[in-house]
Amino acid sequence: MEMTVGTKHEVEITVTEAVTAAAMKSGSLSVLATPYMVALMEQAASELCDKFVPEGISTVGTALNISHLAPTPVGAKVRATATLTSFDGRKACFDVEAYDEVGLIGKGTHERFTIKAESFVKKALERRA
Repeated sequence: MEMTVGTKHEVEITVTEAVTAAAMKSGSLSVLATPYMVALMEQAASELCDKFVPEGISTVGTALNISHLAPTPVGAKVRATATLTSFDGRKACFDVEAYDEVGLIGKGTHERFTIKAESFVKKALERRA
């Protein structure tokens, strides 16, 4: 895996009622839900990693430290970015940010670890047995 510090990836959505705080039960208002903003940030980091990991290897999120700074209404476009800040062979660290059409709405840090997909899923299934 050859990831370079400074590599960036971005994802974008249009806010719908389905991703509001009211719909996701994280609040009562029709604005972008914090859990969905966080999911977009993780998606950006995960997709960045996916470009570099070999077949059979994946990454999982292990830590987040996020601030949600501004509300975003239904109909607005939101983009989330993940920028790689360090990589040690297994652990990838990112600065993550989210913006709407007005400006910054969220920021923080995110950490992911590489895993062997098959054995990770097997381990998860064993927890159910």
